[in-house]
Amino acid sequence: MIDRFLTRMASARTFAGKLWDLTRPYWSAQEWQTFRLWGFAFSAKECWIARTLLAVIVAANVLAVYISKLINSWNARFFNALQDRNAEAFWSELYTWVLLVALLIVAVVYRVWMVQLLTIRWRRWLSRVYFHDWLADRTYYHMELARWGVGNPEQRIEQDIGAFTRQTLDITLGLLLQVMTLVTFAAVLWNLSSDFVLPVFGGLAIPGYMMWAAVLYALAGSWATYLIGRPLVGVNFALERYNADFRYRMVRIRENAESIALYSGEPVEERRLTNAFTRIYATWWSYMKHNKRLTWLTSFYGQAAAVFPFIVGAPQFFAGRIGLGTLTQTADAFGQVQGSLSWFVDSYTQLAAWQATVNRLTTFGEAMVKAKRAAEQAGFEVHTAPEPELSLAGVDVQLPDGTALLRGVDLSIREGQSVVLRGTSGSGKTTLFRVLAGLWPYGRGRIALPGDGRALFLSQSPYMPIGALKDALCYPEAHDAHSEGECAAALEACGLGYLVPRLGEAASWSFILSGGEKQRLAFARALLFRPNWLFLDEATAALDEAAERRMYELVRQRLPHAAVISIAHRPAVVAFHDRQLIVDAERRRVAWGHPLRV
Repeated sequence: MIDRFLTRMASARTFAGKLWDLTRPYWSAQEWQTFRLWGFAFSAKECWIARTLLAVIVAANVLAVYISKLINSWNARFFNALQDRNAEAFWSELYTWVLLVALLIVAVVYRVWMVQLLTIRWRRWLSRVYFHDWLADRTYYHMELARWGVGNPEQRIEQDIGAFTRQTLDITLGLLLQVMTLVTFAAVLWNLSSDFVLPVFGGLAIPGYMMWAAVLYALAGSWATYLIGRPLVGVNFALERYNADFRYRMVRIRENAESIALYSGEPVEERRLTNAFTRIYATWWSYMKHNKRLTWLTSFYGQAAAVFPFIVGAPQFFAGRIGLGTLTQTADAFGQVQGSLSWFVDSYTQLAAWQATVNRLTTFGEAMVKAKRAAEQAGFEVHTAPEPELSLAGVDVQLPDGTALLRGVDLSIREGQSVVLRGTSGSGKTTLFRVLAGLWPYGRGRIALPGDGRALFLSQSPYMPIGALKDALCYPEAHDAHSEGECAAALEACGLGYLVPRLGEAASWSFILSGGEKQRLAFARALLFRPNWLFLDEATAALDEAAERRMYELVRQRLPHAAVISIAHRPAVVAFHDRQLIVDAERRRVAWGHPLRV
């Protein structure tokens, strides 16, 4: 379902099409979910939970509009009682008002609560769709390789999805409420002003002329708002983009704090942050300019709307044709109709932000689809090897732009063998390494991957997830996949016994541990994971020769049946392998070197 969802979304071109493809799947979601309400638990398909919540919200809207109509009728009776100095009617109507307002508050409170519940459920479902597809088939990796031009995916998933679900429900349900209000109070206003006579041309009678006045007033305001506020759509889009870039640059500084400090790179980073914020500043000025123009209009429009119905209805009141209660009832009905028709004026800024959010989400979805298609069409014929081996046959390795890197690679590596990749810097060793690990999608030829073997990749800078030290040690398995004793033994074997008491401590271990400690932790991770295929990309570059020798000896002792494929430059590391692959950058070829040991 997720693939179909993103494919449809990527094919949409108009805003309405994008919005439909982004919205519709949730309301037909077939996943079974547990729904808890007031202590009761229900199991149902997500789409039916969503539809039920929406139906309750609509019912609350209907109730709120009906009570507002009753309050409008009460308005006439209450002010007529004041005008007639009828104390008994005054107090009776006041009691009625308390009952009506209490019912209205209940309807409004539970409407807001239901909307918030529906918003978070929709956000949860849509977030899962996005981050599942972003992680599936290594799409996140392929997007970075191909540089599809969509930055800050974390902002799209966390911020934009939250904004989209909230804005969509607010706008849609707000519009629905205003439509119901318009239909209800247009009839009220028509009936109240059906006998009004304009004091022109000897008394001109226009049926329901107060309603027509409200329509004309709202249409004029809406048209002016559209003309003045239209540029805000593009400005909002740019502002979110520049804010995300500024935030991402600060995250990068935090992630690389030690390297920046060692380089004394603070002035450079400060200049980059200043330049990034300069774009925000300039865009914000543009936002201020357009928003100021829109505020001039909306402020005047809102203030004039408060007195406009009294001005229009005053001739009837002063002529003695209507009482004070009818005038206030008419003004209230006019305000309801005018407010409903002015929904576009009041919501234009939100509509502009909503459109920008939809565009960012659909752009992100399109980029994921492009990355998936590019990876699928890259040209490799990948299949499962009948034997526990990894083989390449007639493989050409390319860069994402199609440039040839290696040609005609033929090789076979069996489980239990140890192979080291050698070659000059920039020759394509790391890219070939990624092909062997099944990561690189660009090229052509046949690749046979082992079917049931476990593979583990140890890089020069191992990934350390945020959390307890045991989480980092057991990664990519769950923290409970291994006992405390097994974890302690692995750390002891790799010379990290002093970290055993801190296994339950949660911290940012990528900052706490040194480069050498992280590499030894990665080897401890391999001892726990027990892979059949172990890929080492200069995984001991931060270790001294003694520690490096110890790590490779541990691998040989503890994982005797695993295939070990390494990239290394030190002769001491090369000696721990049976065979060597030489990558020739000039000829763009790969050939087996002399055997290293028997």
